[in-house]
Amino acid sequence: MEKFLFLGNIGVWEIVLIALVVLLFFGGRKIPELMKGLGKGVKSFKEGMTEVEKELNTPVSGTKSETSSGKVETEPAKSEETDRK
Repeated sequence: MEKFLFLGNIGVWEIVLIALVVLLFFGGRKIPELMKGLGKGVKSFKEGMTEVEKELNTPVSGTKSETSSGKVETEPAKSEETDRK
């Protein structure tokens, strides 16, 4: 039976060894910067996913226009009074 990418065999010592190798490659000062960038990326991805979910769940009514901030707003339908002028 073949294991998938050796993920079942990782123990405590292997994790410690990987952490030491990462520390040697990037140094103690660079790791917090990398983690900060990774956290911002994950946060941005989650915000994008919730924005897409909101767009998919909103009912379609009226016409939509995009504001300068990139948000989509629904405009009310034109009334007969504005059409006569």
